[in-house]
Amino acid sequence: MIDLYESLRGEIERAVRESVSPPPDVVPIEFPPDPELGDLATPVALSLARSLRKAPRAIAEELRERIERLPSVASAEVAGPGFVNVRIDRSAAVERLLAESDTAPASATSEKVIVEHTNINPNKAAHIGHLRNAVLGDTLVRLLSALGRTVEVQNYIDDTGVQVADVVVALLEMERLDEEGVAKLLERADARLADGGHGVDHDLWDLYASVTRWFEEDDTRLEHRARVLHELERGEGLAARVGRAVAAAVVACHLRTMERLGIRYDVLPKESDILSHSFWDAAFERLRDASAVTYKESGKTAGCWVMSLPHDEEGASAEEYEKIIVRSDGTVTYVGKDIAYQLWKFGLLGADFSFRPFAPFAYADGSRPMETAPPGSAPVTSPGFGRGRRVFNVIDTRQSYLQRVVREGLVRLGHVDEAQRSIHFSYEMVALSPETALQLRPDLRLTDEERRRPWLDMSGRRGLGVKADDLIDRLESEALREVEGRNPDLAREERETLAREIATGALRYYMLRFARTTVVAFDIDAALAFEGETGPYCQYASVRVARIVDKLAAALGSTRESLVERVRGARFDDIPAELASDHWRLVHLAARLPEVARQAVETLELATLARFAFELAQAINGFYHKYPVLQEPVEAVRDARLAVLLAADRALREGLSLLGVPLPRRM
Repeated sequence: MIDLYESLRGEIERAVRESVSPPPDVVPIEFPPDPELGDLATPVALSLARSLRKAPRAIAEELRERIERLPSVASAEVAGPGFVNVRIDRSAAVERLLAESDTAPASATSEKVIVEHTNINPNKAAHIGHLRNAVLGDTLVRLLSALGRTVEVQNYIDDTGVQVADVVVALLEMERLDEEGVAKLLERADARLADGGHGVDHDLWDLYASVTRWFEEDDTRLEHRARVLHELERGEGLAARVGRAVAAAVVACHLRTMERLGIRYDVLPKESDILSHSFWDAAFERLRDASAVTYKESGKTAGCWVMSLPHDEEGASAEEYEKIIVRSDGTVTYVGKDIAYQLWKFGLLGADFSFRPFAPFAYADGSRPMETAPPGSAPVTSPGFGRGRRVFNVIDTRQSYLQRVVREGLVRLGHVDEAQRSIHFSYEMVALSPETALQLRPDLRLTDEERRRPWLDMSGRRGLGVKADDLIDRLESEALREVEGRNPDLAREERETLAREIATGALRYYMLRFARTTVVAFDIDAALAFEGETGPYCQYASVRVARIVDKLAAALGSTRESLVERVRGARFDDIPAELASDHWRLVHLAARLPEVARQAVETLELATLARFAFELAQAINGFYHKYPVLQEPVEAVRDARLAVLLAADRALREGLSLLGVPLPRRM
């Protein structure tokens, strides 16, 4: 991103500090409410009046003279009680926004940031709720990278938890398969994948729901779960071997699903390897020695190691705020292993994983994510994973309490700063209206009470939900129908490519357009609409700009590239004075993309960026309807107008890329 205003802010700050003695600690610089007042403004003279014993307007006038001499400033003026309003050199600004190469953002640092997201239990297919997590996490990664951070993307795999144990029980006890039978099940699924179908994750969708009912029919069967959990944690025995094979196959399916939306990962840390590398043993020893966890001799948590969290509610018993870290049977809870994992992410554990390429899956470009490995099965040398300065954990709001426990664990071990830099990126769930759920899953059996709800919660154990792949398939099918209606002469392969790009844009934008504290009730028709606040609407605005350029190049007997190169040198001053304001409003809006990107990261409200992209697309559409490029008879005006349009389109395309919304060649 080219940060037009950030560099100007720096120039203004230096000019103010060099003009005033002693220099102010803070030089506030803001956007005026109306671009007509200026592009940037500083009210610093108001705060300096007392220390300098001068009228604010007198101070502002002195600052104005200094600021106006800055090379990128066209003019500056004093306004109101002591504001200095600054106007940028508009021709130079447009030329810079159209520059071939981007400059590194002014806020770029070498700080390493770890973003952990997706984290789907490897026991069945991903559902639509998982898509919001992955899209939020991936968009945060894109934003942080664009702002100059070094970002590592982690996808934690809970391959020793209850969900995997239940699938293993379903295969071995309920379905009565032996190890060879499980291997054949996986082989058949792989063959189906090779033919363009879905993998074993879809096979396990209904099996996982059915094993829940199987347990309910006879609670003595829960003994199988307890036994399998122990085997998974020890990493030995038939159940452990089956669990590893199934988990690896399901993870490969999840990665394939996410790649359909442009989502990738650097490393897959596995819970089994936290145990096999004795990370938990090291973490537990520290927690015990620091009295961060205590052993309970009596009460409902007797025999457990617990962490007691502070509470303020009058009359509440301490037990209500005790989180079990180690169960009475010796198995470790998820939050216990997560404390050890968080220590590793910050480089505080004094130990490391082994790593190897994740063999069951390769991205389209042939690269593979790395996975952790058991001791002795891979080179011990770390590829540099972990050791983050800041860690974002993208997990829904239902996990807020557990994230609090993890941070409290860091605090009690003396890592207060790291606890503050351990950030829970929380969000509300994705749901479906009963009507939409039945449209996508006619086989769902809903109670009368469920049919009356405004939305339905996902429940893997009940089989209530929609597979992510099924939703993406349906979106692509609907988008293909639209593409075929608009472009009947396109080759089939190109139509399918466009449909995938439109579907991906529709889904990602819909997941991002709502505030993260808002429950998203996904609606296919609303997401795919070409009008309104949607991904396709934003995509179409950019496609129309490209079409204008192509038409003008053809009319001039030129190439698109040479035309774009020529208008880079167009002068904004060639636009008639009475029209300049409207033209500059579009440039001014486009130039605010870096500020919006920073705001989205600082607040973790990514809907801010989605809304900006929509507003910019609206502004572009309104501009080329009001000020046609192709019909402009004066060449200098036409070139300047096209430069304005291309500068805005560049910002739109960059904004959409940050959102992970593809940019189709046509629509």
